[in-house]
Amino acid sequence: MKKLSLIFLLFLLPFFGNTQNIGVGASALYNFQTESGGFGARVNFFPNKTISYVPQFTYYLFGPVSEYMIGLSIEFKVKRGNTFTYYLMAHGAYDQWLNAAASGMEGAQTTNWNLEGGVGITTNRCLRPFLEYRYNIKFMETHLRLGILYIFGCKSGNGYRDEKRVRKTMVCPAYN
Repeated sequence: MKKLSLIFLLFLLPFFGNTQNIGVGASALYNFQTESGGFGARVNFFPNKTISYVPQFTYYLFGPVSEYMIGLSIEFKVKRGNTFTYYLMAHGAYDQWLNAAASGMEGAQTTNWNLEGGVGITTNRCLRPFLEYRYNIKFMETHLRLGILYIFGCKSGNGYRDEKRVRKTMVCPAYN
């Protein structure tokens, strides 16, 4: 496990150059098939771009399944509105199922690799609530994540303002 954590941290180092491209967050999770709940933590690199890289740690500790996962999501922003952004995601993770021996599931193993796909919605502010619906392809189960993400270097007021997307020739009828 220490070796996996070291590889994970070395992978993250190149992203820490500009804090305006980083967000950190936490979430609450619920798995419908196993009726298990837990929490998650994440770092979002390039949260205001079309593609974001989101390393995550997840720990299910409430319910019949006890497990933790370390993985990486890739988010693709599909639609950006003034208030909300909708995105698709793919997620791969290392899964350590802590109580696999107690499971009645055939072929249950303590060490697994997961692949998930999903959809999400978030706001465009500095403090961004988010909601994600995911489907685990390997275990054919769905879960929800509800959380909050804080974007470093974000401008306050109306939230993050991407200067590249603002039209420079805007005219205000009250003054022109």
